Amino acid sequence: MGDIFDAFSEDTDEAQESSKAQPKRRKKRGRAAAVIVLVLAVLAGITYTVLPNVRDWISNNPVSEILGDEVEDYEEGEEGEPARVTIPVGSTGSDMATVLYDNDVVKSTEAFIEAFNADTGAGSIQPGTYELPTKIPGQRAVELLQDYENHRVDVTITIPEGFTAQQVHERIANLMDVPLDDVLAAADDSEAIGLPEEAEGNPEGWYKPGQYLVSPDAEVESVLREMISARVSQLNSLDIADEDRQELLIKASILEREVNTEQYYSQVARVIENRLVDTASVNGRLQMDSTVLYGVGKSGGIPTGEDLANDNPYNSYMYAGLPPTPIGNPGISAIEGVLNPADGDWLYFVTVDLHTGETLFAATLEEHNANKAQLDAWLEENPNYGREDVSEVGGETDGAEETEGTEGEE
Repeated sequence: MGDIFDAFSEDTDEAQESSKAQPKRRKKRGRAAAVIVLVLAVLAGITYTVLPNVRDWISNNPVSEILGDEVEDYEEGEEGEPARVTIPVGSTGSDMATVLYDNDVVKSTEAFIEAFNADTGAGSIQPGTYELPTKIPGQRAVELLQDYENHRVDVTITIPEGFTAQQVHERIANLMDVPLDDVLAAADDSEAIGLPEEAEGNPEGWYKPGQYLVSPDAEVESVLREMISARVSQLNSLDIADEDRQELLIKASILEREVNTEQYYSQVARVIENRLVDTASVNGRLQMDSTVLYGVGKSGGIPTGEDLANDNPYNSYMYAGLPPTPIGNPGISAIEGVLNPADGDWLYFVTVDLHTGETLFAATLEEHNANKAQLDAWLEENPNYGREDVSEVGGETDGAEETEGTEGEE
């Protein structure tokens, strides 16, 4: 018992001594906390009063001056021979500086970057190919790049929706000032222009309509490759399987050339689908003027009797099914029309008002002939709107009633 009480007594004494030490530790911790608060307060004051002034001073003094290094820059009057430089899409000020320095337009990248950062209008500089003097100050380089109307030398090639490959080739030859034979030769090299296998060597339909900025020094192959690449990217974005792409472009190209009023695209797309599977009235024949005209090398007008009698695979009055290739380069609206055909049992359509573009659709030949009579009446009331005007947008096929053909005029 004594040993136990002695141990208890010792533990009690140690506990008392420990409890006496606690206030001292608390006092030390309190003093440390106070010191930390004081330091934070001082730092906050410095941040509030000093750092803004430092920041303002840095912004008003180029880094080169702060570090004591002088930026190398050409002086006014040292201008050299002009050089062509290309500013890629998405270039930063630093990217532009590198291009200009590599071509001796500016003496250093720093000279251009400082001028670029100091000019509030520098963000308007556009990508493209420019002709600029060499050996000019960085500030002048920034100014000249903003004056793109006078210094950019790109060729703008615009491909309208519905243009045939032949029309595309002719426009490229004209605007790039190269022989048409050179363009045709480039178009025949499927590998060089990136033509997909499903096109089977024919680029018709694979040139995406739109505007293209082309360097004067560009190769024709690169221009055609860019247009085809744009089409492939478009089809990829729509998740079109490789094996379905050619058929899609064929249908869309017919749609593009049969009607130029987008509100009717989905309905005409349905007419195409219905005719391809019909066995009672048209036996799978599209009977559309646009394909007949393409087959005889025409891009518009009204098929003549000779055109309709021409035996070629694009004559959809003679042959059932789709033509072997697209008949033009369709735009996105025509493509979407094919992907989303309207619901209906129509086999025929005719535009009955060539001013408004009003188009009527019919499921039977009798209904179609009644609709066509409205067009004939409209033409009588508008004698100045001649047959040549009709032919610009598809035309009316003579004898359509006998052949049960569609009427695609606009």
